[in-house]
Formats: sequence, structure tokens, C-alpha cells
Amino acid sequence: MAYQTSAHTQTMELLMAYRQNPSVHLRNRVVNLNVGLVRKTTHRIAHQCSVPFEDLEQVGYMGLITAVERFDPTQGYAFSSFAVPYIRGEILHFLRDRASTVRIPRRWQQLRNEGEKACQKLTAALGRQPNDLEMAAELKIEVSEWRSVKLSSTNRTPISLDAHVQSSSHQQTDTATTLGDTLLDSQSQIEQSNTEDRLALQHALSQIEDKTREIIESVFLHQETRQQVAQRIGISSVTVSRRIKKGIEELTELLQHSSFDFSLDG
Repeated sequence: MAYQTSAHTQTMELLMAYRQNPSVHLRNRVVNLNVGLVRKTTHRIAHQCSVPFEDLEQVGYMGLITAVERFDPTQGYAFSSFAVPYIRGEILHFLRDRASTVRIPRRWQQLRNEGEKACQKLTAALGRQPNDLEMAAELKIEVSEWRSVKLSSTNRTPISLDAHVQSSSHQQTDTATTLGDTLLDSQSQIEQSNTEDRLALQHALSQIEDKTREIIESVFLHQETRQQVAQRIGISSVTVSRRIKKGIEELTELLQHSSFDFSLDG
């Protein structure tokens, strides 16, 4: 009991410090103090599915990191009560994403649900089924994205990207539209997919040795040269290169069960 009280007090102190001056170091200390929340929540879910405990645990840590970043210690409630729903929610989202043969992005799942309500609303107002342009305007998204959402709902099994899809235009054209032509290639899609990648990498970085993490972040995130890093922390450039090589190997191992494709050059 005394240990739990001490850990709780230390967690709140770190969260207060993080709120005032956010840093990866403080965030990782909070995560390390609260690994029990992830493991306990994961145990409750793991026996209900066939996904390995370790995979669910890794996803749970993403939820814990999100909770640390969003928690406001001035509100007066316990961090554990705040964090568990984030941990559980991240795991359940992961399981839902795995449920289909083809994984549908979470954003598209949300747009599909919003689209059903929007369709009912527009049908009542227009007296007919809305077209793609009207649906996209109601949802405040691009027409191409709405068409991709519709395709994701109807094509739940693998299909060739060369398969032809029906054009919304009644005019005949020489070039048929393929499924690949309808896929999003916008900055917003890239940013959406990178969110989960960033969380996975942050969690992996939190698990490697502090000095190695500092070197990797300095070189690849802060664009310092290896010589600059070596001079700043008082080691040789050769040691910096060895640390980077070892760190990348450790990160690759940690991320092998993740959808994040980790690669660093230089």
C-alpha cells in the first residue's frame, strides 16, 4: 500500500511537471510508473480474443502515452481513472481494425457512420437519394474521399487495384477508371496514417537506453550531425555511430509486430 501511494504521488508530481514543461523524458517516466495499468487492462481483454497478449500490450502503451499527453492534473481526478479508458479504447480500436480481411482506416469507419446519418438527412430534405457531390459537401470532405469510403464499405475482401469502377459521370471516356485511381493521395491522409506511426515509434524509443535514445533523437529528429552530438555529450563520433546502429536494431525488434515501417538513412 505504501508503494502504491508513493507511486501515485510521484506520478502526479511528474504529470504536474510535464504539464508545465512537456518532455519525452518526463512522459516516459510517467509511462514506466504506470505499466501496471496497461498490463491489467490487457489481461482483461486478452482472454476474450486470439491476439497475443504482447501485441495487445504494445497497443495499450499507445493509449497510455495519449493519456499522459492529455491529462490535466489540475482537474482533481486520479490519473488511473483517466488513463484506463484510453488504454482500453486503443486496444479495442486495434481489435476492430483487425476484424475485417481488409483493414479499413479508422477515419473512414467514422465517415461511413457519419455518412449514413447525412444520407438520411439529405434524402428527407431533397426528396431523393443524394449524389456523391452532395454527400461530400455535407460531410465537408473531398468527393474522392467519400467515394473511397463507399468503396471500403462494399469491398471487404482483397480486390485488384486494376479493377474497373463505375464513373459518376454519364459521359463516355476513352480511359476507364480503376480502383487504384480512386485511392486518396492527399496530405491529410498521410498525416492521419502517420499519427499511429508516431505513437508506435515514441513508445519504442521509450524502451531503449536513455543515452542511445538521446543520440537517435538528436541526429534524426533534431538534425544534428554525429560530430556535433559527440562533442556535446563528450564521446567520440565512432561511439555515436555504434550507438545509433545498436539503437536502430533495438527499435526494429520492438516494432516488428507493429504496422509501422521503420527505416532511417544516414
